[in-house]
Amino acid sequence: MNSRDDIQQFLTSRRARITPEQVGLQSYGRRRVPGLRREEVAMLTQVSVDYYGRLERGNLTGVSESVLASLVRALQLNDVEELHLRDLIRACDTTIRPAKPRTAQPKISPAVVRILEAIGDLPAVIQNGRLDIVAANRMGRALYVDQFDTPQLPANHARFTFLDPRGRLFAPNWDQAANDIVAILRAEAGRDLHDRRLTDLIGELSTRSDEFRIRWAAHNVHQHRSGSKRIHHRAVGDLSLDFEVLSLDSDPHLRLVVFSAEPGSASYDGLQLLSNWAATLKISAEVPTGS
Repeated sequence: MNSRDDIQQFLTSRRARITPEQVGLQSYGRRRVPGLRREEVAMLTQVSVDYYGRLERGNLTGVSESVLASLVRALQLNDVEELHLRDLIRACDTTIRPAKPRTAQPKISPAVVRILEAIGDLPAVIQNGRLDIVAANRMGRALYVDQFDTPQLPANHARFTFLDPRGRLFAPNWDQAANDIVAILRAEAGRDLHDRRLTDLIGELSTRSDEFRIRWAAHNVHQHRSGSKRIHHRAVGDLSLDFEVLSLDSDPHLRLVVFSAEPGSASYDGLQLLSNWAATLKISAEVPTGS
């Protein structure tokens, strides 16, 4: 991954999705490319065409806040997309000493382990930006039992979704789940270009999955915060679960994800069945003891 190339491809993809009519411009003649032309983005950003051309080629080091704000408005970037662009710009800044590549698994603090284990009735997992499941309580391990059934640990949502045939069965809305996973990884790649394991994961998925490679080229970004998730569990059937993603101050690379269901709903009953099923198989928590 190269931050300048990523900037160029990201900006190109963002202007390609906007029609002149969406920004109050008239479209004249036959257009060779979808979306806005460079000169139209330059006009909306209030910079010269040559200057915008340099920006789109990835030369954003030293760009002023006012120009960046105008560019964000012109391309109609949402909060996540703007943050991603700023991450890519930061990665291009040669005045900042690059971070050392991270290779070791982060150590989960004993306090976080106690919290994870105390969430007894709800599925809960801890995952990193690569979407590795680095820890799970008993219910979380039961919910993701098929993901853990792999010789390549830690269990990884992206690898399971794109490379394991069970991934399509697990996610009834597979296309949306696949889009979100790739967009989460794309945002993480912008935040940390020095994560060798992330680079290796993206390389593996791009090589082995056309579905992943096509989505990766779209340069969409997404943050995992809260929402609902549809799951088909092989033991308890269909579940519709709400989830909340909580940041861990002890390690900014880790997230605690907790699932729940509306009381009285079929999915609420399904979680009780999941708990009973986990007990029959003696499924226990999966909590690491160190790095």
